[in-house]
Parts: sequence; C-alpha cells; structure tokens
Amino acid sequence: MRVAMIGTGYVGLVSGTCFADFGHVVTCIDKDTTKIDALNNGKIPIYEPGLQELVAKNVDEERLFFTTDSSDAIRTADAIFIAVGTPTRRGDGHADLSYVYAAAEEIAGLLEGFTVIITKSTVPVGTGDEVEAIIQKTNPDADFAVVSNPEFLREGAAINDFKRPDRVVVGTEDDKAVEVMQELYRPLYLNETPIIVTKRRTSELIKYAANAFLAVKITFINEIADLCESVGANVQEVSRGIGLDNRIGSKFLHAGPGYGGSCFPKDTLALSKIAADAGSDLKIVDSVIEVNTARKKKMADKVVDFLDGDVNGKTIALLGLAFKPNTDDMRDAPSIDIVEKLQSCGARIRAYDPASMEEAGKMMSDVLFCDGPYHAIENADVVVICTEWDQFRALDLERVKSLLKAPKVVDLRNIYKPDYMLSRGFEYTSVGRSY
Repeated sequence: MRVAMIGTGYVGLVSGTCFADFGHVVTCIDKDTTKIDALNNGKIPIYEPGLQELVAKNVDEERLFFTTDSSDAIRTADAIFIAVGTPTRRGDGHADLSYVYAAAEEIAGLLEGFTVIITKSTVPVGTGDEVEAIIQKTNPDADFAVVSNPEFLREGAAINDFKRPDRVVVGTEDDKAVEVMQELYRPLYLNETPIIVTKRRTSELIKYAANAFLAVKITFINEIADLCESVGANVQEVSRGIGLDNRIGSKFLHAGPGYGGSCFPKDTLALSKIAADAGSDLKIVDSVIEVNTARKKKMADKVVDFLDGDVNGKTIALLGLAFKPNTDDMRDAPSIDIVEKLQSCGARIRAYDPASMEEAGKMMSDVLFCDGPYHAIENADVVVICTEWDQFRALDLERVKSLLKAPKVVDLRNIYKPDYMLSRGFEYTSVGRSY
C-alpha cells in the first residue's frame, strides 16, 4: 500500500519507518526543511535505539521517502496518517489541535479516490469528528473515511512496540476503512496481534485512559514509597508483593522522582480538561497530576536534607537528565525541576547524560555538562542518580569515592542496594527503602 505520514516527530518517524519495513511504500512529510534535509542525508533527529539502521535500510530499498512537498504523496496515498504534535495549550491545559486541523485542511484539497485518513496523534475525544467536518467542508466531493489509530510506543523500545504490540486499536464504523487498516497491519497477523475495532470516539479515549492509568500506578507507588520511609518498610519488596498479583501486574510499580516525557504529563492534563468540559470530573487523575508535579521538587528536597539542609555553594553531580533511559527526551523530565530547585538553594550542578545533554542545554542554564559520569563526579559533594541508564548501574565505586569530596550518593532510581553501598563506605539514601 502507499502511505503518507504527515509529521516526522517521534511517532511519525517511528511509525512510518516500521510501516515501510512491513513492505508498504511510505512518504514522510514535514514542513521543517532542515529536518527533511537531515533525514535525506541519513541523520535522525531523535535518539531511539535501532531507528537509524531501520531508516537506512528502507531508504536503500526505496520504500521510505522524506519530503516537504505533500501533494504527490497525498494524491497517490491509500492511507494518510496525521502524526503531528498536540502539545498542551498554554494557559488552559487543553491539547493544542491547530497542527491536526491544519493537516486536515491540507489533505482535503489533494484527495483523489477513496482514502483513509488516520489520526495517529493523541487527540481529545471528538477530534476525528472535527477532522471529518473540515475535509467535507473543504472538499465536499471527497471520498474518504477518518479513523482513529492511537499509538502505544514506549520511548527507547518503540520499534519493538510497533512490530510486536499488545494490541492495535482502530476507531471507525466504515467497513472499507477497516479493510484498509487490516491490510496495513497484516504482517502482525503472524503474531496473532489483537486488532480491536471500536467507534472512533472510543478509540480516542482508549489512548488517554491507558496513559492516565499508567500514570496512576507510578504515582501510587511513589506515595507508597513515602509511606515506606515513614514506617520502616521497603518499597521494592512492596512492589514485588503486589505486582505478582496478576490483577495488578508488576510494570510501572518502580518508585522514583515522578513521571515525565512526551505523553503522561500532557495526556493526563488533557484528559482532566476533557472530563471537566464534559461535566464529569476525574478526581483520581487530578490528584495524580498534583502529586506528580510536587514530587519532582520533593526529590530536590531529599538531596538538600541529605546534605544536612544546606546545599548553598555545594557541587552536585547529577547522573541522568532524560526522563527515562534510552531516549534524549527532556520533556517534563524530573531533572528539570530538581536542577531548578537545587540551583535556587545555591547549589552548583555538574551533569552527564549519554544522550540528552544537547536537549537539556536548551532547558537548563548554568549547568556544567560533562564528558562522562566520572567527569561529573569529580570534586562534587554528592552524586545524585536521576535516570537509570545501564552505564550507571555498575560504576567503579572506588573511583567514585576517590573523586568525591565525601562519599555521598542519593539514588533516586534505587539501582543500588543499600547494604552494599553502606558496606563500601558510602553515605547512601534512596527512595522508599529504610535500612
């Protein structure tokens, strides 16, 4: 099939590349000339393991193309995906749908023959109705169907998630559109991937509900971690004890500095606004947003308390900046709030992250970005582990101790065992674990 993918951000680029690897002919479209030129020269604008090699393979085999000119790709497409950004709208927290609607207007004037138009972007309930109305108004003679097909990609594992998904959700009541979607995802039949066909509005809500529920799990275990510290319990053992219950599951029960990234903060806030507009407030989701926002700064307080309540003039080595490992995504990363709060208390920050320092430099000022973890640790008063990159899990602790002014470690991701760190001569604290 011939596919047009509008938007070459995280979702559009990964999805377009994987569809090409399925055997479809995919043209990825973006108005950003610099980004398209870079992609045509083999430069990938995001950090995602395996993506560069997969892009190169499908470009070489002439199934994947990048352009700023949408006309030919849209006219000849069997399916057109809208995969543009839907950031939080400033001032009110609603999702900004201006890019989605602009894409719909652009598509409308170029349609030829029956075409399926698919919203891959995360959009509020009813957005598909509006996209349909825009196209009908712009091109009354167009033969098309609008489908919701939300993405469920984890940054750092996106290619595997696309090719081996838990499920594919398709929101439409148009039989021809269902046939097109089944053909697009036909390679997944070999894995017996469930393809769930729902009404369009149901599909749109599934994406928000999924992300909100995962955010609830993260926030729940973080609050349990605080309770563990107060009563002398161990949050990792609590997590294991409840996670082995198959009604609960073990995923997203890892205590830490709070969730961040491109989805959970934006989508929980948007879902809250959708519910409020519908007169059906989601008090659990509202509480999750409030607790998670406060938690990031609370982690900075943990560092201050560990240094006897005073970090003025102290040097803090921060290991990890991205909101999670295996990505360079800094959107709503806990490190941003932690650095801001520590700097406001007079601390100096030396930081290292394997992938996100360029992005972090756009969001943080007066931070010394270092060449590696040991460079960051040199002459620091404390090490703070903020992102659980694999290379931080087996640091040379004797070298760490020799580089620090004092052997102090704050582990916000619980990647070391307290007894082990104490036996190696470190003053050590973590999240939700008492000794």
